[in-house]
Amino acid sequence: QVQLVESGGGLVQAGGSLRLSCVASGTFFVINDMGWYRQAPGKQRELVATITSGGSTFYADSVKGRCTISRTNAENTVYLQMNSLEPGDTAVYYCAATLFSTNYWGQGTQVTVSS
Repeated sequence: QVQLVESGGGLVQAGGSLRLSCVASGTFFVINDMGWYRQAPGKQRELVATITSGGSTFYADSVKGRCTISRTNAENTVYLQMNSLEPGDTAVYYCAATLFSTNYWGQGTQVTVSS
């Protein structure tokens, strides 16, 4: 079992920055893949970025160049640094983790970008 707790969301003006954090706890040694997804009102949940335990990253085209995902395996924490935020980035951001082919989700943290 893996429990994920996100933090760092909030209200920011367009062009601003936010850093999301997600701490994983539970019975495991190392989580394979961790990542961030988001869901805007009336839209499906979409991938934002992922990172493997080895540090390989993947970004959605919509955030490439504006977001950086990182993790500290020792602290079982994944981060999402978001810069140059746009109103279109407004969504609930969810932390995700994959352990032995099972996907786990956090409760989500709201990010609101005002124009």
